[in-house]
Amino acid sequence: MKQRLLETVGRSARLKVLNELKRTPNGLPVGDLAARLGMSYMGVKDLCSDLEKRGLLDTWRQPVKLGRPQMFYRLTAKAHELYPTVSNAFTIELLDAAQKLFGASAPEKLLLVSFQKKTEDYQQRLKGDTVAERAEHFARLRDEDGCMTEWQPPGESGEMKIIEHHSPILDVLRAFPLVAKLEADLFQRLLRAPVQREESAVSGLFCATYIIGASPAPLEATPISVD
Repeated sequence: MKQRLLETVGRSARLKVLNELKRTPNGLPVGDLAARLGMSYMGVKDLCSDLEKRGLLDTWRQPVKLGRPQMFYRLTAKAHELYPTVSNAFTIELLDAAQKLFGASAPEKLLLVSFQKKTEDYQQRLKGDTVAERAEHFARLRDEDGCMTEWQPPGESGEMKIIEHHSPILDVLRAFPLVAKLEADLFQRLLRAPVQREESAVSGLFCATYIIGASPAPLEATPISVD
């Protein structure tokens, strides 16, 4: 399915449009999209019209004080299938089977072990002496892993943000909400700072924001028990 969709997208300019809109859940008007991509207005307009015909974009109109409403383009649910996933229906079937065979806590234990391994893998790659340095580098690592990640440095409050516009394990996250807490714990253990996770979905677009506290005090990672 993903291969057929990629064939409908074709040229890289279309992918640039889709990727920019993927990072903007509320969508963008053609003028703003063209400015971000360094392309002509008409060139982007033609691309958006083509992608809309293919079912990968839709539009909505935002009222303005004067004149006609402004038209925004945004991704459709079909477009999400273009983006990488590392989980699949078989993973969920295995977790469901474990629950039936070994009890209600079995999927939780398997997920705990998986996230413990993921934390260890990131720990080996993560660099930085301060919370901010670790957070910025971790955002790059997550982006490389297909999470379409943005890093926002500390503001006046001292808080930092890591914003992810894609989840390669979204199907597992939806089937087992515990995964949201495990991801927040993973961030907190690696960054050694308080982390709050917020999730939103606009027009079906996934977005998870990790708000990283200014406190530099390390939080010791305790071993995960699966007894």
